[in-house]
Amino acid sequence: MNETTTYYAPLQFIADASDEGRRLRDVLRKRVGISRKLMVKLKMSDEGLTVNGEKARPYDLITAGDVIALHMETEQSEDILPQPIPVDIVFEDEHILVVNKRAGIIVHPTTGHYTNTLANGIVYHWQERGERVRFRPVNRLDEHTSGLVLIAKHVFASQQLGEQMKAGTIEKQYRAYVYGQPPGQKGEVNAPIGRQTEDPHRRVVREDGAPSLTYYEVADVYGHYATSLDVRLGTGRTHQIRVHLTSIGCPLIGDSYYSLERWSESEIAVQFAKVIERQALHAVRLAFDHPVTGVRMEHEASLPEDLLNLEAMLREIRSE
Repeated sequence: MNETTTYYAPLQFIADASDEGRRLRDVLRKRVGISRKLMVKLKMSDEGLTVNGEKARPYDLITAGDVIALHMETEQSEDILPQPIPVDIVFEDEHILVVNKRAGIIVHPTTGHYTNTLANGIVYHWQERGERVRFRPVNRLDEHTSGLVLIAKHVFASQQLGEQMKAGTIEKQYRAYVYGQPPGQKGEVNAPIGRQTEDPHRRVVREDGAPSLTYYEVADVYGHYATSLDVRLGTGRTHQIRVHLTSIGCPLIGDSYYSLERWSESEIAVQFAKVIERQALHAVRLAFDHPVTGVRMEHEASLPEDLLNLEAMLREIRSE
């Protein structure tokens, strides 16, 4: 074994009667839905797969009571510069990390933004703890959207959470403050989203776009000026909430990119700009099955100061 190779704590499973006589690879696919890519990676690793403490091969036969263990080599993000950026940690164990992202910070380095991202701060956090971990975000938020972000700390957790994302079992709820009032106390926006021809960075509702579904429910109404909404995603398209809410005449307060002129040029917009300088959107709740234990987890992030100030202003306007 290469002495420089280090491993995460092994993931262990005990074979039961239904696993008797089956091949190791089939047991792992049935038990945890292990991907072919990860299976190959474990097979190539010195200690990747063991049964009862002995190195095993994917096609070995399993007996009830066997202790199956996955040993994954540690990885780290070599291309992400660690920076001492404050990170609001909501939950962390050896498999996942949940953070409350502040507005104004990008999740992952991109062209022209290699530093001062959430990833830079998290990699520094792990470095300070002596952990060798690669940054794998499961969900992402726009730069000026605040709230909960889920990060997988190893490839198995990433695979498992990725499958939940595809299946739609990860619940994401947002609090949105919008201009005007939507049609009805609750409803859905089922409209395809695609890139705008003139501006490829901008998304719009268009017939040839990708199927997109957003659910909303009114949380509070502030006269005819504004409404707060609890929003859930049926799909996860880029800028989906911003595009869908604008499409029903209720753009997010503070969102200059997807606003409507009748609101962005209004006197009320000038008042709102005194307390909030970004889109009024916060990822308030995240629920998912833990990728290793299978236990259902639910995390919440309270509203940040700027949204609390906006809400206070809205209540004052309503009482006038």
